[in-house]
Amino acid sequence: MKKFLMATAATALMTGTAFADAHAKEVKIGVILGFTGPLESITPAMGAGAELAMAEVTDSGALLDGAKVVSIRGDSTCIDAGAATSAAERLITSDKVSAIMGADCSGVTGAILQNAARPNGIVMISPSATSPGLSTAEDDGLFFRTAPSDARQGVIMTEILQDRGVKEVALTYTNNDYGKGLADAFQAAFEEAGGTVTIATAHEDGKADYSAEVGALASAGGEALVVAGYVDQGGSGIVRSSIDSGAFDTFYFPDGMVGEKLNENFGAELNGSFGAYPGTDSEGAAKFLELATAAGFDGTGAFAPESYDAAALIMLAMQAANSMDSADFKDKVMDVANAPGEKIYPGELAKALELIKNGEDVDYEGASAVELIGPGESAGNYQEIEFADGKYSTIKYR
Repeated sequence: MKKFLMATAATALMTGTAFADAHAKEVKIGVILGFTGPLESITPAMGAGAELAMAEVTDSGALLDGAKVVSIRGDSTCIDAGAATSAAERLITSDKVSAIMGADCSGVTGAILQNAARPNGIVMISPSATSPGLSTAEDDGLFFRTAPSDARQGVIMTEILQDRGVKEVALTYTNNDYGKGLADAFQAAFEEAGGTVTIATAHEDGKADYSAEVGALASAGGEALVVAGYVDQGGSGIVRSSIDSGAFDTFYFPDGMVGEKLNENFGAELNGSFGAYPGTDSEGAAKFLELATAAGFDGTGAFAPESYDAAALIMLAMQAANSMDSADFKDKVMDVANAPGEKIYPGELAKALELIKNGEDVDYEGASAVELIGPGESAGNYQEIEFADGKYSTIKYR
């Protein structure tokens, strides 16, 4: 009896030690988003989306035989490339993250890729950097994005405007990689389809007065004003000046302008205006919304689903490579994101990890109907919005 008790105690001790060792293994993932700056009203839900996926995986105990996933946040500021690079370098060199979920805005994403991720061989998956220039950036196979390129958004914008009979628009864009890339893509698509851009001019963020910019836009005229800016910065400033001066009363809003802040800032003043941002009415989108609601954040927020998906792809790729080393799992991202394999939706990450461990293929659909094409970017699904009764709502998917 004594021997049995000793053996039982020893077994329990070993089991407890093994459990502790497994959970002592940490996988650190950097979450670099503009928690301050022109997207600060959108990024909280994006960060929450990514961390929801991480918590789901940690709770499953199925990643790399029981590893705990730890989120370490960094502030990209969205607009300051130096600050964003410093944040990324800290996460990589001091915090020892294995990958980065981010960044958000295109300019800082490119800066982090070239100045921090590539030199250190760290995988990045951005949920929202949309500049067409990132499609051809040198990345050593380390960079992916769950958001579509603005080359695709330019076509979507053109289709929506054409469907509404709009043939002439004025165009203003934030003066950075995102704004210029989107403006160029849209203007090319719109003019190729027979539309006219009466003026295309940049605006700077952070100004108190946009009357001069709006004056130039108004002089050129147009049936609508396309505002390729940021909802927490100059984009809203342009809209406010346009409404107050009577220069424009109909606006088109691309992805950087879509957020609850737009409703708060303008309400019924935007009735009749419209726009679009990435999104889908897929099975996964509905499941993500349920999970987000239960977790206490807005699952309909711009790029929140894509953030969940970016984090999920990192962890599934790690499992496929049986390694948390970017050099090992970078080549697995496309494999887990696309067919063939069993389709995986939000809330099913534990199942995916077990399937991968057992040598089976998965096709991660996720919250945003993930399909990575070309250099590893989303093929692109959008939801069209329209303002009525003081707020916007989704009226169609494209």
